[in-house]
Order: sequence, then structure tokens, then C-alpha cells
Amino acid sequence: MTTDRTSVLQRILPWRLPRNPEPYWNPYVAGVGLGLVLLASFVIMGRGLGATGAFSATIAAGVNQVAPEHAHSSEYYIKYVGDGTANPLKDWLVFEILGVIVGGFLSGVLAGRVKKSIEKGPNISVRGRMIYAFFGGLTMGFGAKLARGCTSGQALTGGALMSVGSWVFILAVFASAYVVAYFVRKEWT
Repeated sequence: MTTDRTSVLQRILPWRLPRNPEPYWNPYVAGVGLGLVLLASFVIMGRGLGATGAFSATIAAGVNQVAPEHAHSSEYYIKYVGDGTANPLKDWLVFEILGVIVGGFLSGVLAGRVKKSIEKGPNISVRGRMIYAFFGGLTMGFGAKLARGCTSGQALTGGALMSVGSWVFILAVFASAYVVAYFVRKEWT
């Protein structure tokens, strides 16, 4: 019975069955690959990478659908909705983010790493880990808007352009991570 079920599942969803995952890429090779993607972004699109702009464009499109008078009177939203004839969801950054999601999933499937799990240390509950992840993401999202760019936009694109503000940003991110890690290290050891 189990063998029949396993063979049927393997034919339908071969990536769902447990197997030995592929090893992670060498970080130096991955870094060179990311640098080449950034270079290709500059050459093909004329601008660097970034995720925050995609979220801003999506939110602006939503506000424009629900309350167009507010979207057109706001200095922030008008950058994305313009005169109302352009669709902010046609911004290439929206498709970049969709590509990151789909590409990350396909990469996980091909490497045998797709599974339902929550990464956590032995000294923290699943609920506690989710609370930390939520507030960490909220803090990074707030910081990205405050810094006028996310880590990919500020650190990768701004760093490649030798922007002093971007270098200060990424150094602040690493310094903050080291400080916060001191206080939460007991949950991971």
C-alpha cells in the first residue's frame, strides 16, 4: 500500500518527496552571479535592482483603485500613478519581485529543499520565532522606507554606484544585526 502511494506521488509530485538536498552554492560564486545580474540590470533596464519600489507601486495602484482622488492629491502616490493613464503595476520592479518568488521556489524544488518547516533554535517556540520574524520584517520594512530603499536597492545598487548614503546604510544594517544578535543569541544555541 505504501509503495503504491509513494510511486503515485513520485510520478505526480516528485519534488514533494523527501530526498537528500543539493549542497548550497559557494557564496563567492553566488556573489559573482548576483553581481552579473546587477550589471545586466544596469545594461538592459538602465537602473539597478530593488524590491521596495515594487511594493510601493503595488500599494499606489491599490490606493488609486479605491480612492483615486487621494492618490492624485498625494505627493507620494502621484510619483507612481502619474496622470492616471499609466498602470504602476507595469513597472519592471513588480515583475522582478514576481521573478524572485517564482525563481526561488523553482530553485528550491530543483535542489530538493522545498519542505514545510520553520527554522528555529532549540530554545525558542515556533510562536516566539514567528513573533521575532514578524517584528524583524516590520522593522526592516520601516527602515527601508526611511532609508529610501531596501537592502537590494541601497546596498547592491547604491553600493555599486559608490553612494556614501548606501554604504552608511549597509554598515548600519550589519552593526544593528550584531547588536541585536547579542540579545537573541540564546534562542539559537
